[in-house]
Amino acid sequence: MKHAVPYFIAFGLVVTLLLSCSMQQNTAKSRWWHAFNTRYNVYYNGSMAYIDGSLEKEKGNKDNFTEIIPLYTVGNKESRSLGETNFNRAIEKCEKAIKLHSIKRHPVWDKNRRKTAEDIEWLNRKEYNPFLWKVWMLMGRSQFHEGNFEEAVSTFAYMSRLYATQPAIYQRAQAWLAKSYIEAGWQYEAEDVIRNMQRDSIYWSAQKEWDYTYADYYIHIGDYQKAIPYLRKVISHEMRRKQKAREWFLMGQLLAETGQKAAAYKAYQHVVRLSPPYDLAFNARVAMTEVMAGKPKQMIAKLRRMASSDNNKEYLDQVYYAIGNIYLSQKDTLHAIGAYEQGNELGVRSGIEKGVLLLKLGDLYWQRNKFGDAKRCYDVAIGLLDKERKDYRQLSERLQVLEELVPHTDAVELQDSLQQLAKMNEHDRNAAIDRVITALKLKEKKEQKSQSVEGNDGYSGMQGGMESNTETPSQSFNSSQQATWYFYNPMTVARGKEMFQRRWGKRQNIDNWQRINKTVVALASDSIAEQAELVEDTLQKTNDPEADPHRREYYLKQIPMTSEQLEASNKLLADGLFHSGIIFKDRLDNLDLSEKTLLRLIHDYPNFAQIDEAFYHLYLLYARRNELTRAESYLDRLHKECPDSKWTALLSDPYYRENARFGKHIEDSLYAASYTAFNEGRYHEVLGNEHVSAKRFPNGANRDKFLFIAALSKLNDGDAKACLQDLNTLVSTYPESQLSVMAGMIINGVKAGKQLRGAKFDMSTVWSRRSDVLNDSDSIHAVKLSAERDVNFVYMLVYNPDSVKENQLLFELAKYNFASYLVRNFEIQVEEAEGMHRMIVRGFQNYDEALQYARHLHRQEAIGRLTKKARPFIISEQNMPLLGRQFSYDDYALFYQKHFAPLRISTLQLLTEPVPSTIKPTGKPATAEEIDRELERISQQDKDYYPVEPVSKPAEKPKPAQQSQSQKPQTEPQKPRKPTLVKKPATPVKPVKPLDLDDEYYDLDGF
Repeated sequence: MKHAVPYFIAFGLVVTLLLSCSMQQNTAKSRWWHAFNTRYNVYYNGSMAYIDGSLEKEKGNKDNFTEIIPLYTVGNKESRSLGETNFNRAIEKCEKAIKLHSIKRHPVWDKNRRKTAEDIEWLNRKEYNPFLWKVWMLMGRSQFHEGNFEEAVSTFAYMSRLYATQPAIYQRAQAWLAKSYIEAGWQYEAEDVIRNMQRDSIYWSAQKEWDYTYADYYIHIGDYQKAIPYLRKVISHEMRRKQKAREWFLMGQLLAETGQKAAAYKAYQHVVRLSPPYDLAFNARVAMTEVMAGKPKQMIAKLRRMASSDNNKEYLDQVYYAIGNIYLSQKDTLHAIGAYEQGNELGVRSGIEKGVLLLKLGDLYWQRNKFGDAKRCYDVAIGLLDKERKDYRQLSERLQVLEELVPHTDAVELQDSLQQLAKMNEHDRNAAIDRVITALKLKEKKEQKSQSVEGNDGYSGMQGGMESNTETPSQSFNSSQQATWYFYNPMTVARGKEMFQRRWGKRQNIDNWQRINKTVVALASDSIAEQAELVEDTLQKTNDPEADPHRREYYLKQIPMTSEQLEASNKLLADGLFHSGIIFKDRLDNLDLSEKTLLRLIHDYPNFAQIDEAFYHLYLLYARRNELTRAESYLDRLHKECPDSKWTALLSDPYYRENARFGKHIEDSLYAASYTAFNEGRYHEVLGNEHVSAKRFPNGANRDKFLFIAALSKLNDGDAKACLQDLNTLVSTYPESQLSVMAGMIINGVKAGKQLRGAKFDMSTVWSRRSDVLNDSDSIHAVKLSAERDVNFVYMLVYNPDSVKENQLLFELAKYNFASYLVRNFEIQVEEAEGMHRMIVRGFQNYDEALQYARHLHRQEAIGRLTKKARPFIISEQNMPLLGRQFSYDDYALFYQKHFAPLRISTLQLLTEPVPSTIKPTGKPATAEEIDRELERISQQDKDYYPVEPVSKPAEKPKPAQQSQSQKPQTEPQKPRKPTLVKKPATPVKPVKPLDLDDEYYDLDGF
């Protein structure tokens, strides 16, 4: 028994220590215990996962060295997912540490002691675990480096509020908040944080983070001159060699952009001296040649020597891209195009570097009006470049124009060449054809050779992967390509597009692309059937010499030798000139090229079937140039040569100039008035406005809408035959219109024997409508609405899309969510259902949260004005699919009034914390009311024990403790009470100045 006494004593001490370290207490022991557990248990594991994720991202990152590289590797979209598993593990550990070791209870204070300013600051804190700020920082950084910038913004914004009284921690959180805004593309929010920080002096321990922030900010906004000094500070802070090499390369790029070529050359030398990975060192050497001032021949010679090295065969596209840039800087466009074409031909990779090269090459062809070559380059480049590039929109728009233009320009070039061959003698003609055949065979031989090399490389790559793990630059690239999802892998996308075009040919990127007829009413055969017939015809002609491009007969057949063939060729040529001339004017705004093309058309082919429209476009062209005399000459030709043309009537219209200037606005106003009249049942007014539209705006943008509401107005007047006639006109004239789909469905319904009824839209029927009939059926017992309150809920606004300013409401709602709930990420979605629109806010974990959100939202005047004609609903995710189908909106409203409206919800602010507060369950889970009462009791006890002013009122002085207060503090926390020590605070009070923030911080430095 004597031997057991020490064990019982030790056990009792441990139990006492654990009980004194509860999260419900705030003593020196509990703070030390929770800080110790946080640091050496959960935080340690999280930091190790964070470091592993950072190393994985550093090793697998692939930069695009043809453009300014990002300061942080997370800025590369292709590398963003690297290390995600480790970063998620770090986040999980941080959430666990916050849940288990956060101390928010105020400490016990001796009411007889006078509070100093430092005491007041400490007592007004919201977090008392001295180590937990590192956990918040680790969680935010993990979210940042895994590319989840919205979550990082929420974390650092909440951290800024949590540690607002501690400047060193607060300023670090603000620096990372600004970086999160920058990387997310929210420049205005980042500017606001930076502007507010510039008003105060930066705390010394936060200076490093702000150097990174300023450098990243100025790089993103393109102010490289201001970014350079901050980037130098960043390099001096950097502790990892590979990252320092990247930053020196970035420094060289910024110096080169600002014209400091000598300094840029030295920066690239720093990169090489740091012995970085091969691709970084290679690109640094290439960049050094581009900034060698005044020595273009030496630069090009050095680059060609690099191209001849076997070590650089994977990077030939970049080498020749650099050569082309040097030629272009010397204004030698022809040699630049040759270098770019050589890089395109010899480059074996299909990555972003090749995309940049082809984009530059396509731009040169575009400027030289070689649209076929430009389209060839753009077609490949758009699949290799990121959609978030600044010039991607221009590339996409140009490619859309070229899709329409190039078939016509190619037809003109082809027919011109064939007619030129027809004018040659037989010897010269055969020689020209033989040169084309020789070039074709040579091209096919090169393609076969390259395909065989790729096949061998792929086989050897598989064998090598089984035998060794040694990684070469090419193998590393291939592995990264194969590990990428299909639509993020440019090489796979390019091959897929090529295979698609081989099978289906060129198709527009539209719905129902495989169909020629886009209407709902079947009027023509499907193009797939025609494609199958074409394949059969091709198989029958495989042995025909005229079908073999390696035989002279193939080309001789296309040459227009007879008068009939020449006439057919001229028709194709004239048609190509006509359409390309219009596109040059309307889509490219290239009036000179349009004038040249259209003048050739009317001069060479005066009997062209659409010569009147050519005169019309020449009239518009010269009117835009303000050459009114020449414009009037083509109007006169229209009157003389084409008096019955619709274009003559259009230009002769007395309202022509007014329509040209204000026609769009007039037509929009006319349709708005017609739609209002239709909803109010004034159908004769609708028909009158439709007549005005047909006469004055026959080609207006709203013409299909006028036809549709006019047809429904005639139906309401009892003229079903006239309604069907207008709907058929709509389907045949405007097959691409969305209304054409609805009109076709009505026509098909009538053909199926259904009867037409009135078309008036009644909102009262929408709320009581349901698609599935449940009355007198057994299914009504199988499908029921759930009254569960502790499941995911949504807040939903249902409205007629024409009765609410949807875009403005969406903006106001998003602004309210972001400003009011920084720690919660609510998702806003707009969907269409049964002709109505639903604006849905998701992210509520139970009914109480959704109702609190709705109550606060309805107090916003701006949103209240916009939602006067919308109907709000609070509904669970599991009940959502039943709404409008098994149950109508009115059915659910009655269900809500019966089951949810009487419920009492928590009075706590449930939406202000990132993790909902929980109380340890004791056998049976506590209800929301019980949790509410318990927390209110604790809160009231805090007010009795610790009369401390809230942080939201820092300007007011704390009220002294009342002497008449009957309740006394507990006896346990008496240890800190030392009234004799005035200069040195007691244990619970910690001064702000010696926070010692950096003792554990630098274990993550560089990551």
